Amino acid sequence: MLLSEAVSQRLAQLLREKDMTQYQLYMKSGVPKSTIGNVINCAYDSVKLRIIHEMCQGLGISICEFFQSPLFEENNLEP
Repeated sequence: MLLSEAVSQRLAQLLREKDMTQYQLYMKSGVPKSTIGNVINCAYDSVKLRIIHEMCQGLGISICEFFQSPLFEENNLEP
């Protein structure tokens, strides 16, 4: 799996867990709705850490919590 796909899947998972919509995340994080949608739809080859940090703030979690997922285990990611 590509790193961008892992980020996309993790964000979608967290939104479900928090029972949040992309719009609610936009309102809480300040990250544009289009950017959130592009992350979820894997429209970017990579996502800036600053964007992930801002989305984490909106989700009420730390960056460490974001990356604490089997999705990010080295053997699951393509080089």
